[in-house]
Amino acid sequence: MRGREGAKTRGREGATVQWGKGAMILALALGAACKGASGDDPAAGADSTAADTIQAAGAPLALPVVGQEVRKGDLVLSVVTTGQIRSEAMSLLKSETNGTIIAVLVRPGDRVRKGQPLIQVDPRPLDLAVQDAAAKLEEARLKLLDNTMPDSIVTGRAVTGERLKNAEIRSGIEGARVALEQRKYERERATITAPFNGVMDDIKVAVGERLTTGQEIGRVVDLEHLRIEAAVLEHDLPLIRVGGHARVTAAAAPDRAVIGTIAAILPIVDSTTRAGRAIIRAGGGGVLRPGMYADVQLEAARLPNRIIVPASAVIQRDGRPLVFVVKEGRAQWVYIFPGRSNGTETEVLPDSASGQIPLQAGDVVLIEGHLTLTHDAPVRVTAKAERKQ
Repeated sequence: MRGREGAKTRGREGATVQWGKGAMILALALGAACKGASGDDPAAGADSTAADTIQAAGAPLALPVVGQEVRKGDLVLSVVTTGQIRSEAMSLLKSETNGTIIAVLVRPGDRVRKGQPLIQVDPRPLDLAVQDAAAKLEEARLKLLDNTMPDSIVTGRAVTGERLKNAEIRSGIEGARVALEQRKYERERATITAPFNGVMDDIKVAVGERLTTGQEIGRVVDLEHLRIEAAVLEHDLPLIRVGGHARVTAAAAPDRAVIGTIAAILPIVDSTTRAGRAIIRAGGGGVLRPGMYADVQLEAARLPNRIIVPASAVIQRDGRPLVFVVKEGRAQWVYIFPGRSNGTETEVLPDSASGQIPLQAGDVVLIEGHLTLTHDAPVRVTAKAERKQ
């Protein structure tokens, strides 16, 4: 009996001890909370900062994207083909005189202007040749005078007609005049100049070298006036016209197009490839170079007064075409009815129900970074170069 009472007593004491420990923990927790609220505990600031960091980490981030404005204008449909780029002017320079080179004034890669000196030949032997030819011309004049003077004295009249012509031939004065002009021409060619504006492609001579007539000196290439010979399949030939626009790109810079003009459509169709040729004239634009192969879009038809978006802006969601439009820093998808496209741009047609076009000129649609976006996602429009970094 006493044993049972002792067990009960110990049980009540154990419970008392257990409740006492819980009360102590609760009191310590309340005290810590009061200290944090009163600002006495320095750890409270750290807890607040951590909470702010967590909240900031949970905030949505603005994703970098690339946008482009919707435009209103003509949509140019095109025939897509390829062609090779050639220069309208590529000159292989050759010497027109003899002499020793005393100066090479340009190097390969230098830009030159028409008339700019390129090579200087020693002019002293050429000056002497001119003086010698001038002296021989004077000798011929004296000889002519000797041949005609006696007859003039005898008859008292100047020699004319056939007799004068015979006297000139015997004196050799005409040959002496031609020889003098030839020597002067050679002296002028002692300085070799650029025949047109261009870039030096090659220099084949050096200072001190003996130059001979007809020797190759170098090559100048015009990079600003280019032509592209593009193959056009026979069933596409009726679609293009002389004077139409041509969009030319090269693999070296596919995003930098050069706009040219269809200058000619050649008459012969190749019997093997069943393709004709169109000649496009364009400027180099710092991108195109002779010898390159180019992708060409030839104007085939022009659809006026259309709402036009970049073709890369149009994507599919649930089988429906849409574009993302940036409004107040958010990308909002807008369903559209796309019309015809030339591969670069696409027209937007009116809605079949309302008859309205859901886009306006000047709206910014996304062309990069939009493939995985959701509706109303926060975005930050950047330049292409910035996004690629």
